[in-house]
Amino acid sequence: MASTALSRLTTLASHLLPSTTTTTTTHTKDSAPRKPDHSHTYTHTHHIHQLSPTLFLPRAAAIEPNASAIYHKTANGQIIRRTYAETATRAANFAYFLKKKGWKRVGILCTNTPAFLEAIYGIGGAGAVNVAINYRLKAEDISYIFTHAEVDSILVDKEFEHLLDGFRVERPEVGILVDVDQGEGVGAYEEALLEGKEFDVQCGGTGWEKLETEVVDEDSLIALAYTSGTTARPKGVEYTHRGAYLAAVANVIESGLNSHLSTADRCHYLWTLPMFHAMGWTFPWAVTAVRGTHYCLRRIEYPEIWRLLKEEAISDFCAAPTVNTLLCADGNAERLPEPVRVTVAASPPTAHLFETMENLNLRPVHVYGLTETYGPITKGYHMPAWRDLPTKEKYANMARQGHGHVTSLPARVIKTKQDETGKWESDGVVDVEKDGKEIGEIVFVGNICARGYYKDAEATRKLFAGGVSHTGDLAVWHPDGSIKILDRAKDIIISGGENISSLALESMLITHPDILEVACVGIADEKWGEAPKAFVTIKADKKGKVKGEDVIEWAKNKSGISRFMVPKEVEVLEELPKTSTGKLRKNILREWARGGSREES
Repeated sequence: MASTALSRLTTLASHLLPSTTTTTTTHTKDSAPRKPDHSHTYTHTHHIHQLSPTLFLPRAAAIEPNASAIYHKTANGQIIRRTYAETATRAANFAYFLKKKGWKRVGILCTNTPAFLEAIYGIGGAGAVNVAINYRLKAEDISYIFTHAEVDSILVDKEFEHLLDGFRVERPEVGILVDVDQGEGVGAYEEALLEGKEFDVQCGGTGWEKLETEVVDEDSLIALAYTSGTTARPKGVEYTHRGAYLAAVANVIESGLNSHLSTADRCHYLWTLPMFHAMGWTFPWAVTAVRGTHYCLRRIEYPEIWRLLKEEAISDFCAAPTVNTLLCADGNAERLPEPVRVTVAASPPTAHLFETMENLNLRPVHVYGLTETYGPITKGYHMPAWRDLPTKEKYANMARQGHGHVTSLPARVIKTKQDETGKWESDGVVDVEKDGKEIGEIVFVGNICARGYYKDAEATRKLFAGGVSHTGDLAVWHPDGSIKILDRAKDIIISGGENISSLALESMLITHPDILEVACVGIADEKWGEAPKAFVTIKADKKGKVKGEDVIEWAKNKSGISRFMVPKEVEVLEELPKTSTGKLRKNILREWARGGSREES
């Protein structure tokens, strides 16, 4: 009798305790040491749920179904506008289509279209992993990435379908779904949405209710973001549901998406940043979290960007310094009546660029990060005390990379050393002095560091050597705790024993009144070992009137540039080589400086 009573009490007590499911951590031979997908140690309690940014879309549709979600000019010139209710329904239909097909690893080869945005949520809702990659890569690199990522299906924009010709021959079993981007009801992607809708009805018509907005394991993959692969094979950076959620929340806060500088009633976000680049720095999730309007762009066209800035009350966009430089130099540029926040990253900006932008009422939000940190992970905060500083000093402070994001731990700069070849290596994990002088490497620890590299345990080991996530970027740490990048380790120019930051030199040369863009690399020098060489482009009204020797003469006599930093050579180009995201391709410039072929640009 007593034992029966005891068993009943034990059973009753068990219902009052948190229910837990525990599994072991595994280390696979071909990937990052990690917990396996959908088998992470987790706890179900009243105060914890598993985080996933996929929830942001059905949440937005539930709160404000008639809010404007998408504005887009299609491939055939139609203007489409969709509400959050419509967008959420389309994404859910895509999720059910994927579930019907059984596809779990979905490639995306699209420009910034509504289909891309819907697919991000549809893939997440189906419990699948998305692999969005750069459509400007060579066909063989695209085939390599999709094969390495083990995709079982690909959503491709009609414009880029030909890039999959070879892949289709090699992997005929992979499903290919083409979006023609010509409005509702046209093309295979639209047919897939109808098929998904029918499958949802067959399954009970539950819509988002039965999709994965709260995953079993928040540390499981939501996406693979591939690095550019300019010097080696691209690596698949593992993004988790938890990391993407926290990175998106950080972007809401740090880029001010939920506050308004203008009369716009909500965030009007312009997609100048490629969605494929580090998952659009998580802005597909961040903008949706605040029920903002996504202004999708098929391509960067500066007159069209200025039209949208002026006519559609754009409040926010993200862009690399080179994109902002060309935007400010466009013939349609004029000071906007209301301020627009511009999240600036991809490469360190100059103080001169920030001054130019602010004169047009483009307010820079300076962030820094890598693919390995879901995009932005630090912000250069503007301090009220800077308002009274001299102009140059104020903008120089604004050009610092700043402090770690709110959902991360503080950024650190650790000690480095140079070997006999001039290569920089970390010297343990010891912080440099916060004196703004000692050079070290930026490292991170915390929530928005990626999980590792897919199927590359050795690269993952190097990334996290010493228990920190390495960047390869050299910086100083200022007394106020903010960091300031000097250069990538490989871009430091060592001339006669002096370390010349190519970024510092570029920030001085860009103040030349006729220079539009500048990039500096090191070249061999018999006397000093290395010397700087500058590649520049010239403003439209001065083309043909400025030569390299003119710039050198200006640098020596009018610029205030230290003598040892003055470029030995200056070459004028029509255009600097860049990646699709606007980063300068200094690997190509270094090759050109050595006399290599100029066929690639």
